[in-house]
Amino acid sequence: MASSTLLSEEEKLRLLKTIESDVEFRYAVAGALGISAVLDELRRLREDFNRRFEEANRRLEEHGKRLEELTKILEVQGQRLEEHGKRLEELTKIVGELKVGVGSLGRRLGRDLEKTILKLYDRFLAERGVEAERVERFVYRDVDGRFYRRGARIEVDVYLHDEAMYLIEVKSYVDHEDVEWFYEKAQIVERILGRRADKLIVVAVDVDRSALERAKELGVDVVYGNVVEE
Repeated sequence: MASSTLLSEEEKLRLLKTIESDVEFRYAVAGALGISAVLDELRRLREDFNRRFEEANRRLEEHGKRLEELTKILEVQGQRLEEHGKRLEELTKIVGELKVGVGSLGRRLGRDLEKTILKLYDRFLAERGVEAERVERFVYRDVDGRFYRRGARIEVDVYLHDEAMYLIEVKSYVDHEDVEWFYEKAQIVERILGRRADKLIVVAVDVDRSALERAKELGVDVVYGNVVEE
């Protein structure tokens, strides 16, 4: 009797195919075997995994789009920075040219002012043996610092006549420090030219009292229009 309940090989194969193809029958068999709870949990896990996978894909897609937008923004900003860089370079060049132009203009105006002051006081200069129209500008750049400081530019007016050399400083206003610097500068020029100056002269429209007194102490002759009291 017991052997009559056993399945034949054909029946076993048919049962396996049915379990494989029929979902409801498969779960019924699982339930009968006590593993339906395990299968349910596996199904939930699979569904949860699929859901999380889809969510991750969606977020990756969103991040990809955002990254693409940021890349475009960076490209635009990069182009703008490049344009601003070019404009800044152009402006820097223009400013440099303006500085050179203003410096050149300032030197010309300064020289014209000196000539005007010399002309204004030409009679007083003549009394000292100086012809105002023959005063020349002496400029020396101390490239290697031999006489003063490396790269320093030394400028002074010079009048040469009958073996005599006068060093002259021309300014609209002269203070104490101007006199000190002219005296020091005159000594530098003497070393450069290898000879002593016969006279040091300051020509100014206005001179302050301390500058006038210091000039006398240093033996500097001052031609001036007005004395400004301190």
